[in-house]
Amino acid sequence: MRILLVSQMYPGPDEPDYGVFVKGIEDALRGRGHEVERAVLTRRARGRRKYLELAWRAARTRRRFRPDVIYAHFLVPTALLAGLGSRAPLVATAHGQDVANIGRIPGVRAATRLLARRAAALIAVSDYLRRELEAKVPEARGKTDVISSGVDLDLFRPADAAAARAELGWEGEEPAFLQVGSLTERKNPLRLARAFERLGRGRLAFVGDGPLRAELQGRPNIQVAGRVAHEQVARWIAACDVLCQPSLVEPLGQSLLEAMACGRSVVATRIGGPPEFVTPGAGFLIEPSDEDSIAAGLAAAARLPCPNAAARAAAAAYDVKLQAARVEQVLERAARGRPA
Repeated sequence: MRILLVSQMYPGPDEPDYGVFVKGIEDALRGRGHEVERAVLTRRARGRRKYLELAWRAARTRRRFRPDVIYAHFLVPTALLAGLGSRAPLVATAHGQDVANIGRIPGVRAATRLLARRAAALIAVSDYLRRELEAKVPEARGKTDVISSGVDLDLFRPADAAAARAELGWEGEEPAFLQVGSLTERKNPLRLARAFERLGRGRLAFVGDGPLRAELQGRPNIQVAGRVAHEQVARWIAACDVLCQPSLVEPLGQSLLEAMACGRSVVATRIGGPPEFVTPGAGFLIEPSDEDSIAAGLAAAARLPCPNAAARAAAAAYDVKLQAARVEQVLERAARGRPA
């Protein structure tokens, strides 16, 4: 199958962590024997101009490549632009913010309804997100599959914690807690930091960057590592005992899956996708607005074994190779229905 991949997020030389989950699915589809061309953005540029550039790249690649199907990540505007002027069937994946924007940004609801009518199929990365999308966009009902971005079980696998800590220079009192993601209000790092301080033991590191970085720096036993390459994320996860993701809402929870694949216990928000895959033996679900709940989750997760075989087993069901096989079925179904 000839697949045109269109995404507003994709790893590039300057930002190797940008949209790595898109590349993971692409690599797995290539591994299944498909020919994939892409039209993508590789930088966190702002403004509408980047979408004009993306639309131009998609149209140019489409004319040259003549795909059997267009596979777009993020609904509006990316997927809508990807299908403009093309008779090739369109499959679009919703990741979270694109659904949250419906009803919040003027015009997005109408544009998403138009996209849902145009698309041969839609994909949501969690059942939570599917429900949110179908509640806001009736046209998505009955044509939305639930397929997560998956996790690379070869990259994210159990490894020796002591060796990883020594390599990173992150040594000290145990247990070692970690959060991976942008330092924004939605990711809830300040409540996590205060809950950790209540715990009164161990250390906490943040891998990621964002507007709340200054409020986290300088706290005792808390380290802000900043943004790192995707491969280095695996080393940080290997170095921790517990990965924490107390987001106010989390459409999926990619770093949770990565940590579980590494055999690490997790503390996850109960709002969004994590309840779908965080099993009782793999970690604990907390109320993200309640610091007592977060602190109790940290203490409970620290008592679970490390490495945690139950966490690894739960993550194995989300192997990116399995998820790519499911995406392949959706793409092939769409391609078979292509107009003559």
